[in-house]
Amino acid sequence: MFIKIRYSIKDMILWTRGELFLFLLLALVPTCLYTFAGLRWLHLPWLPIALIGTAVAFIIGFQNNVSYDRIWEARKIWGGIVNTSRSLGMMSIAYITNEHARIKPTDEQLRDYRKAVIYRHIAWLTSLRYAMREKRPWEGFLSHKTNREWANKIQIPEFIYSLDEELRSLLSESDYKYVVSKSNKSTALLSLQSNFLSELKGKGIIWEFSYLELEGLLKELFDLQGKSERIKNFPYPRQYATLNNFFIWIFLILLPFGVIPEFAKIGSLFMESYPFIGNWFAWGAIPFIVIVSWVFHTMQRIGTVGENPFEGSANDVPISSISRKIEIDLRERLDEEAENIPDPFPTIYNVEM
Repeated sequence: MFIKIRYSIKDMILWTRGELFLFLLLALVPTCLYTFAGLRWLHLPWLPIALIGTAVAFIIGFQNNVSYDRIWEARKIWGGIVNTSRSLGMMSIAYITNEHARIKPTDEQLRDYRKAVIYRHIAWLTSLRYAMREKRPWEGFLSHKTNREWANKIQIPEFIYSLDEELRSLLSESDYKYVVSKSNKSTALLSLQSNFLSELKGKGIIWEFSYLELEGLLKELFDLQGKSERIKNFPYPRQYATLNNFFIWIFLILLPFGVIPEFAKIGSLFMESYPFIGNWFAWGAIPFIVIVSWVFHTMQRIGTVGENPFEGSANDVPISSISRKIEIDLRERLDEEAENIPDPFPTIYNVEM
């Protein structure tokens, strides 16, 4: 849903602060037991832990690649929606004329026909973005505390305003009643659009070849809607997501038992010349463990929040802003008054919705 323009270390630490405390605890407890309680048997060979870390790195890399591919494909789909929408707006204004009409409509009637087509398309954009925001069982972005904090700060439009409220201002009463009675409102709107264009063709207000071009655009919109729904309704495979999380926590729990003895060995080298440093050098394992754990887990979490590009994270495709910008373009093509055209959704905390 959003595009974060830039991140800072502060942003990342705030976003992962809960995990940082947990990593500190995972590092602190074994270190205390190893140094104060004298439990030197809390030791695991470093090589198998390193092998597990290598496997986890490959798994995280695979997950991030898949997540990025899903985000990029979703962005291309909505880029196609932008281009097709502009073409539809241009053709609607150019092709709806009284040149071939059997009964010549007035200029005001032609404006109403053009407005009906464009407003119905804006309603399609609105219903599609609301459909993309609907929660699926596998989407867990808002289950995390810091993710909810982001969402509350950003105020996602689809989570604040109802779809019915948005559609009422764009559709006639009959169209509105028909659309809200359907489960897939976007499909219903494209069907209504096709029927309306067919009626205009029958009256001669749209020339037959122009009608075919407009119908071709509607088919393209159906294709783009289907592609967007495919990404929304088919998640990153759950077996991979579950195993990724399971494997990374195995690595993070085992990591201290391999790192602390290695730091203790290095400390023994200082004992003769610098006994103070040698006695306490094992504690240097704590920041090392925290940093390594934070890097691995944060990369895995970035991949997780990128799996569903319409869910509402700071790195999702900004479909709300895209839809609003298309709406502004189309209303300007109708030469509407500036005060009647809605403003773009604001960019808050460097995030575009």
